[in-house]
Amino acid sequence: MKENDCKCEHLWAEFNQTLEKNSGKRSALITVLHKAQELFGYIPREVQIRIAEELEIPLADVYGVVTFYNFFSLKPQGKYKISVCKGTSCYVRGASGVLERFSKTLGVGPGDSTDDGQFSIEVVRCLGACGLSPVMTVNKDVYALVKQESIPEILDKYAAEEVQESATDTLQKDQRET
Repeated sequence: MKENDCKCEHLWAEFNQTLEKNSGKRSALITVLHKAQELFGYIPREVQIRIAEELEIPLADVYGVVTFYNFFSLKPQGKYKISVCKGTSCYVRGASGVLERFSKTLGVGPGDSTDDGQFSIEVVRCLGACGLSPVMTVNKDVYALVKQESIPEILDKYAAEEVQESATDTLQKDQRET
């Protein structure tokens, strides 16, 4: 991802505004990292370098924070980020089977994304809903008492959203051309 990459130009412009606003402010590191994660979906090395330069801190410090917190990612994430809780309660109540079913259905394991960039899977330690275990999320949508059998239905919901978005985009494009 290069700053002059036409696909990312508007993202870099917004990110550079955040950097300029926080220039030289070491204390703004977490805020800037959150913005980078939000805009790019992950925090690649070139973004870390820009942050280190602009905030005037060592690159090793930026990398240390990125790798310490689970929220930040060094690899691109799918549009739909699936988080399966494997805390004690969820683990005991079948989270491993849920995770295995997602992995088998999507053809990727935890920490990876599907080739089309639609889904990524991650393991989290606790989502704070132990009484409803096993629990998982897809982006901000929370699913409780998840059964392996419900995985196709959950995935279909997001695949349907993708089809709807694609149809809307095509309609809008057709309207602009007429």
